[in-house]
Amino acid sequence: MPLEVLSALDKAKTQWYHFTAIVIAGMGFFTDAYDLFCISTVTKLLGRIYYYDPAMKDVPGSLPASVSSAVNGVAFCGTLVGQLFFGWLGDKLGRKKVYGITLMFMVISSISSGLSFGSTSKSVMATLCFFRFWLGFGIGGDYPLSATIMSEYANKKTRGAFIAAVFAMQGFGILGGAAVAILVSVAFDKAYPSPAFHLDPAGSTPPQADYVWRIIFMAGAIPAIFTYYWRMKMPETARYTALVEGNAKQAAADMTKVMAVPFPTDEQDKVDKIVSSESYPLLSMLFLRRHGLHLLGTTTTWFLLDVAFYSQNLFQKDIFTAVGWLPSGTKMSALEEVYKISRAQALIALCSTVPGYWFTVATIDYLGRFFIQLMGFIMMTAFMFGLSIPYYDLRGTPCDSGYCNGHHMTFIVLYAFTFFFANFGPNSTTFIVPAEIFPARLRSTCHGISAAAGKLGAIIGTFGFLYASQSSEEGKQDEGYPTGIGVRGSLIILACANALGVVFTFLVPETKGISLEDLSGENDDLSNKPVSRIDPEL
Repeated sequence: MPLEVLSALDKAKTQWYHFTAIVIAGMGFFTDAYDLFCISTVTKLLGRIYYYDPAMKDVPGSLPASVSSAVNGVAFCGTLVGQLFFGWLGDKLGRKKVYGITLMFMVISSISSGLSFGSTSKSVMATLCFFRFWLGFGIGGDYPLSATIMSEYANKKTRGAFIAAVFAMQGFGILGGAAVAILVSVAFDKAYPSPAFHLDPAGSTPPQADYVWRIIFMAGAIPAIFTYYWRMKMPETARYTALVEGNAKQAAADMTKVMAVPFPTDEQDKVDKIVSSESYPLLSMLFLRRHGLHLLGTTTTWFLLDVAFYSQNLFQKDIFTAVGWLPSGTKMSALEEVYKISRAQALIALCSTVPGYWFTVATIDYLGRFFIQLMGFIMMTAFMFGLSIPYYDLRGTPCDSGYCNGHHMTFIVLYAFTFFFANFGPNSTTFIVPAEIFPARLRSTCHGISAAAGKLGAIIGTFGFLYASQSSEEGKQDEGYPTGIGVRGSLIILACANALGVVFTFLVPETKGISLEDLSGENDDLSNKPVSRIDPEL
């Protein structure tokens, strides 16, 4: 018979504390997305400020290829390390003890990024990369801890929606980063108006523009600061206290306090039996027999998803230019360019990214994780092939106003639907499922491993495809880059990665409406039943 304290949690009605936990965990993800994606709003500005060459009066300054790769990708490297480290630490020390540490990394590193110092452009960029690595390190810890805490607090009926709601705050974080960049750039442009680059190359970037990117970075610390107090007041989850620490009485007392319902306190014998039977280490033969296919499924699908998801930014400039959202850099001042890049990012987030997340929240406990992930990968594959095969016809040919004679409305719709089905699809489910299918004492670690595989995919997408997407014709590459296979060829490879995601999704079981202990096999250990790896519904 399962532990009554955990069965009571599974059957508990949705209460105010559930929503409080969503907000507390979700604000961390708001901050995560703000910090990771706000860099794209100021990358062009950094190039204008620190790499402008007066001898090159016909083009604004831009970050060299190696610097651009480092500035955009170093936070992902930190995130990967943080996911592995804090995922492991969350199982060793407890979710609550580690939860506040990740937030402090984010607060300190956000502020420090804005204070990046140096007497030369190289030293400023090196300092910025250093602090953004540690920012990513803190962000990485938020992935396994937030997902695990929310899954262990939730009832089994609405668990998917609760975890998805935490992750959906990423959409608002992306939108928030764009909104702050818009407000700051507009305020500075009004206070320090400057001409377009082609009218006055040096004057198009006022000295005060150096404050803009710093303020945008530092603003990311504000939501994290306000969340810290409430994270420290959260009790340890009952599942960790009971199944890992082996303290049934404390687990019941903690849940009685926060959920205002009585929980049984006389289950120490059951807890002792589970703790003694659940002693196999990570990657042991018993672990691999019980959960090896699950871990392979969660890591491969998250990896393939992030290769495609983070690579989509590579052809944003073509889309934004084609539809007239982003004129040539020579026709804008530095602050106007920040504004227009941020506006375009906000429109994409508002029209496709945010709705995709919340469609998942609304439907995941009805449609199930497996269906949404499979559908998402299939639709992403279809839309990416739809973008890639006629790519140059959709984009049009280069002309003075950007790109002419293309099918720009179709172009932007296909792009938006690719993002929509990423978020109403595997971008949400790959976050949710690893927090449900592994045993409590390895749950945070396995989620961290799965998430780190995803970030490895993001690094490949950010670094590798930045080079691969360069034109195959000599002389048509961005400055500092070698020849590549072109945007069209890159998109075809990404569509194939999504198709592989469809295949590996079949390794991931459906978890809808099933208790965490049934999914992980911990109830089987208590009743001495054989462990089943895959849900019978599949």
